[in-house]
Amino acid sequence: MKILGIDPGFERLGVAVLEKNTEARPMEKERVIFSECFKTSAKLEFPERLLLIGKEVKKIIKKYKPEVLAIETLFLTTNQKTVMHVAEVRGVVIYEASSAGLKIFEASPPQIKIAITGYGKANKEQVMKMVKVLVNIDNSKTRQRNGQESDDELDAIAIALTASACIK
Repeated sequence: MKILGIDPGFERLGVAVLEKNTEARPMEKERVIFSECFKTSAKLEFPERLLLIGKEVKKIIKKYKPEVLAIETLFLTTNQKTVMHVAEVRGVVIYEASSAGLKIFEASPPQIKIAITGYGKANKEQVMKMVKVLVNIDNSKTRQRNGQESDDELDAIAIALTASACIK
């Protein structure tokens, strides 16, 4: 099973496609077959940024044919404008995934932290370290900068891993 993990954002969208381990390979880790941090320019109007995000998600779904979308739920911040924009990005992503027939899996940041580290208040470094332990990352399939995955990519992988653990 392939899972599309999305860490939603309108400036940076973390994207990962994870191949869930099958029962035929019980001792193998899940494998990241694609990841990137998709960026939109702040110079663009917000509706144009949404359009670009929708097109990118649709392209990834068409190419990798995932069966599940795993997406982070919103967390409340003091910046209401940012929260609203991220909510709209989530809407575009969920729309594209639903249109393609994907199952939708949503998890909150504490749920993801529990799934990855066993502790719901783990810090970012702890989550990132565990993600690298839990999956095989095919570096030829990631769009790395300076030899490293972005935090947004690793967040998307963490969300996909959480779905993998919860979905049979």
